[in-house]
Amino acid sequence: MSSLAELVWAGRTAEAVEVLDGMTDAERRVFVPVWKEMRKELRKEPWNSHARRAYPALHMAGAACQTGAAGVASWLTASDMRWSGASPALLLHVLGDREADWLTDVVQRLAERPATAWVPYELMSGLVRLAGCPAPTTDAYVRGWVDHTYGSWQLGGTLRDRLRQDPHLVPLVAALFETDDIGGRLGWPNHDGPDTWTGALAGLAADGVLDRRTMLDACVARLLRGGTTADQRLFLRLLKTLAPSRDESCERIADWLALASDAASPVAAHAQSVLTSLALDGGLGVRQLAEMSEAVLFRSEKKLVRAQLVLLGKALTRDAAAAGELLPTAAVAFGHEDSDVQERALKLVERHVEKADSAELRERLASDAEQLIPALRARAVETLGAAPASASAAYAEVLPPAPEPVRLAPAPRTVEEAAEEIGAVLASSDVTAFERAVDGLVRHAHGDRDALLAALRPVVSRQWWDESDPTAGYRSEPYFTSTRMGFVLATQGVELLLATLAGKVRTSTLRRAVAHGMTTRDCVHSALSHTFDARMWEVAYRLATKPLPLLLSTPTWNTGLLDPDELVDRLDTYRRLGAEVAATDFAQALLRVRRSDRAAAEAAAERAAALGTAEGARLARWLTAPESVPPTHGRRTAESRVLVEYGEVPEFLFLHKDLPADFQRLAKPVSGLEESRYCPHWQTEIRAYWLTQLPEHRELVAARLLWDLSALAVDDSRGTAAVLPSLAESGGEAGDALHLGLAYGLGARHPEDRLAAVDALLVLAARGQLDAPRLGADLGDLVRRGAVKPLRLAESVRTAAATGANATVWEVLRHALPVLLAALATGGGVAPARGLGELLAVAAECAERSGARGEVPHLAQTAARRGSSRLVAQARRLRGALAGEAAA
Repeated sequence: MSSLAELVWAGRTAEAVEVLDGMTDAERRVFVPVWKEMRKELRKEPWNSHARRAYPALHMAGAACQTGAAGVASWLTASDMRWSGASPALLLHVLGDREADWLTDVVQRLAERPATAWVPYELMSGLVRLAGCPAPTTDAYVRGWVDHTYGSWQLGGTLRDRLRQDPHLVPLVAALFETDDIGGRLGWPNHDGPDTWTGALAGLAADGVLDRRTMLDACVARLLRGGTTADQRLFLRLLKTLAPSRDESCERIADWLALASDAASPVAAHAQSVLTSLALDGGLGVRQLAEMSEAVLFRSEKKLVRAQLVLLGKALTRDAAAAGELLPTAAVAFGHEDSDVQERALKLVERHVEKADSAELRERLASDAEQLIPALRARAVETLGAAPASASAAYAEVLPPAPEPVRLAPAPRTVEEAAEEIGAVLASSDVTAFERAVDGLVRHAHGDRDALLAALRPVVSRQWWDESDPTAGYRSEPYFTSTRMGFVLATQGVELLLATLAGKVRTSTLRRAVAHGMTTRDCVHSALSHTFDARMWEVAYRLATKPLPLLLSTPTWNTGLLDPDELVDRLDTYRRLGAEVAATDFAQALLRVRRSDRAAAEAAAERAAALGTAEGARLARWLTAPESVPPTHGRRTAESRVLVEYGEVPEFLFLHKDLPADFQRLAKPVSGLEESRYCPHWQTEIRAYWLTQLPEHRELVAARLLWDLSALAVDDSRGTAAVLPSLAESGGEAGDALHLGLAYGLGARHPEDRLAAVDALLVLAARGQLDAPRLGADLGDLVRRGAVKPLRLAESVRTAAATGANATVWEVLRHALPVLLAALATGGGVAPARGLGELLAVAAECAERSGARGEVPHLAQTAARRGSSRLVAQARRLRGALAGEAAA
């Protein structure tokens, strides 16, 4: 090794720079292969002290000796040297003697790297300065410029002062408007002034440093383009700070119309306010006002719609001649989903209908009135001459088709197909794909292990724990032994199997895991997680010792169910091969086998008994076991939560002696309060796998997930509701735990969770398994306790009703409302729950559409309250709908 290489290897950077400074380009090029070999050597242990010391010198030397711009850019941005690279100042020193064109090429290549490459801005800007070239306007460069400029406060002056001194200010500011997701960086601090981005840019535009017209156009164009909430908030704030004049606003009327129509709510509100100002001082024509109103009145935001109706009222009062265009526009709101908006629009049209100058216009208004809710339509018959509602046909409930189970495809037939599916499973969370892929892996490991390993090599080489160095031994084994505390992700189980095949886990480690079971702390999920984990560990152990010919427990259907005849066929294969059954695999197969079809189960039991094996006899006994009574259960409360507890499961007690220790927990009582502060099961993905382990006992799974489901509404957590549609599609009783979990999901904080709960509600209804009175009573109780917020619930049930399930939603709300209205009816000055009026509005709409009749306890007292609040108005509307008054 030469003296230069020795200096770099030792991490003596300053001395290496001195040597490199005295070398020609040709002499430097000789060392490029040396640096590549050194880099390869350091990669073996990149985090030890020697590597951390050597990397900065190697980073500098490699950049200095490369002569091609592409090679230098690639070297500088290498991921293995990202965290221990040379300083930008040092790199600029060794690159500073290159030609300007070459430096321009390098900086452009660096700037084109993604922002996640973390190329230092100081390096890029230094190269721009040395090359004398224009600053790049790529995503990485602009983000680096923003962070560097704002972070240079120690240089003194305000942000506005520092920006003024930047020679590349104009192109970089223009690039800000083209950079996605930049609002979070520019939005801090969240106020105006010369030391904020919005204040500084607006001030520079006022000073003439930046062109004001260009800034206004760029702001409006950026808002028209849309983007993240942070981006919209930032550029709207900048636009307001720029404060366009009346003339500047008039020049952009088309843009304001587009923003009022389609932009995010805060942006649309601002555009509406600008157009309102123009309309009131004559800057907006009648046709333009009508165009604006048609767009805004179609929006769902009631605040925007109400403001637009107020504007139309002012315009009609001021100019009677505009009625021909503006009255039909106001009638657009007759079709709005909110009855209050419909009533405001009807009042507006009634007030100005005398200004209608033609019979054709009156006929059009009368026709539009057919969109009104029944009570308002009855009023429009008298005031607008609308046609009375005809006797409608019998209401027909619209529910989605009940989902049919999907049969799993056969296991992969070739090692290449098996390897491909394993790779796909590692990148996804598909339960059925997981089961097929693992079964294929087991089958091919038994058939041709070497061919399978060769096919899996590309998959294994992408795993962080794979060590190509044969001396690495079992360095990654602690990662797998830690999973005995429980797999957080199902893919960790697949990784365990791959590492076992690749020889990265000792057989003794696998043996201990199988012999001693899981070591996780107990929590409410333990019984479910242990069955999954124990099976994966035993399958891994058998891969290392006696490979299984196939998995007995692979389900037949996507719900996790296993057809009994198919299980008998698999046991027959084991018998013919003389293979030893894996205890956990067989136990999982017993829990999955379909027993609800008694005729098929008894026929399969005869075949199983005829096999003459211990497993066949156990299966026959299980298939013919009498249907046991369901476990006892009760409810417990924890502050605002309501949870379900189950006693011992008699059905599983029948299997108790045939189950491995980790499976015996399933028979034990379930307590919803058994929440451990050390629970490792915080990932939501694994829960879908647990459900397929007990495909005919979803109620037991729901009980163990109830605390997590309650957190959706109580703690505003996210993601757990994704399991609700699968619970609805699964088998077994749909009892207290499932309905309570559904109730929490309907009151979840996040829209995607509420949508998943709505899907589950509709699936249960389509399957005839929804207990609407139970769900309604649960919702009423949870709202009363404060666990579920009425506004969130109203959004959920409105979404369900919009699919055509009006009668289903009404039946749920019919049992929820009495609990909520009772406190108001008894007096005592109790304030109504916020959002109760919205719930009543959904209930009234569903009752009107489905033709429901009858009485709701305490509704009459609520409707008789004084005032015209939304709560009282909707209570009266519902009372009228149930009495048939609206149709009169």
